[in-house]
Amino acid sequence: MSERRPATATTTGGPDVVRLLLVASVSLITLVAFENLAVTTVMPSVAADLDGLRLYAVASGAPLAAQLVATAVGGAWSDARGPRGALVGGVLLFCAGLVVAGLAPGMEVLAAGRAVQGFGGGLLIVPLYVLVGSMVPAPRQPRFFAAFAVAWVFPGLVGPGIAGFVAQEWSWRWVFLAVPVLTLGASVVLLPLLRHLPGQPDRPDEARPRARRLVVAATGAGLAAAALQVAGADGGAAGLLLAVAGGAVLVLTLPVLLPAGTVRLRAGVPSAVATRGLLNATFLSAETFLPLLLVREHGWSVAQAGLVLTVASVTWATGSWIQGRVSDEELRRRLLWVGPLTLALGTLVTAGATVEGAPGWVVVVGWTIAGGGMGLVFPAVSVLVLQRTPAHRHGRISSSLQVADALGAALGLAASGGLFIALVGRGGTLAYLAGLLLAVVVALLATLAGARAGQRGEDETDDPPGGSERRVADDADLPADGAPLPGG
Repeated sequence: MSERRPATATTTGGPDVVRLLLVASVSLITLVAFENLAVTTVMPSVAADLDGLRLYAVASGAPLAAQLVATAVGGAWSDARGPRGALVGGVLLFCAGLVVAGLAPGMEVLAAGRAVQGFGGGLLIVPLYVLVGSMVPAPRQPRFFAAFAVAWVFPGLVGPGIAGFVAQEWSWRWVFLAVPVLTLGASVVLLPLLRHLPGQPDRPDEARPRARRLVVAATGAGLAAAALQVAGADGGAAGLLLAVAGGAVLVLTLPVLLPAGTVRLRAGVPSAVATRGLLNATFLSAETFLPLLLVREHGWSVAQAGLVLTVASVTWATGSWIQGRVSDEELRRRLLWVGPLTLALGTLVTAGATVEGAPGWVVVVGWTIAGGGMGLVFPAVSVLVLQRTPAHRHGRISSSLQVADALGAALGLAASGGLFIALVGRGGTLAYLAGLLLAVVVALLATLAGARAGQRGEDETDDPPGGSERRVADDADLPADGAPLPGG
């Protein structure tokens, strides 16, 4: 195990540099989060305008598969050469992908642009966390991370409404094309601050082979997830071949990326990691199709359909607030299965909107419940794995959580997208119903995984008080504080 360089480096630029870093980095995170939710809101308009219903799930899931790769690349790049190059490259790719998507003449080009956007977004987020560790005095770092959390939550409150209004009054294309201008503006503030970075220490030689394995494995898993998404949209012999190839690559890469026993739901930390992946598979695969259901089948406007994303963000934040005030250990273990079970219930209620004659507001009720379930369990899983993992492995286990988040969402969309394409031609709401019922089944599996996570696994011991705050990442691992997923 390599030695971790000190995380208490301070900037030479004084408090003004720290304040500017806070403003610029929070702005970038907010823009990345806004774009994820905004695009989900306007995707029904995009699909109608570009006649791209067949690639709806692919265009929605491409950024998630690309983000999985970018997280590994960004972590290795930042460790090996410092955060400057990864940050600049991420900003440029994020903006370029948005421009391509905004000008896309067809859904295929838009999906490609979104993949570039997702890769750039994932790449630029990683070094922002590295910058905090390198440039911000330790006493001020908690405030930065609190601001980063708000930067992910706030777009969920206003993003869908803004995106829906823009799409209705002007064009969905401006949802893509306006953000690069704002991103470059924030970067103009941030990039000059990088001259205050302390020197980059040499990375231990023994850390490099593991970093390379992680990058290769994450790249393979990301490509496999993308192949499965395309297979679901394509069907036929080519789709089957892609599905088989993608599945084979996942079999080879998952043991490198996830703790041993994750797929088998081994008690303790492995099941906790599996829980996170299953939660994202449920939530993102269902939420992606809800605006489409409301717009196409219930006649809602895009702006009205965006309300579903907003209320889920509010109840997610509320659930997170509630779980943060539960201190009893037994109650916290119960949250690990109560949260997924609440998500399953909310998703089942949401599926009621597919019944003939049911009103569209059933979706709002159901997804309000689902968001609360996610808030109860999502941060609780993070706390559990950090408490039961030695401090020197916090970076590795945090990386596994990020991989599970991205991979679960990407694979969930691949499955629900394939089911949707197979059934949408039959008319009615059967395609939506099938996808939502699949999400319920996955949420129930997450409930089982959560119950298994609450059991103590082999060689697991709780950290002493404060252990969850002493995240020490191995240099060979991905960053301990990665970016949450859309809606997360």
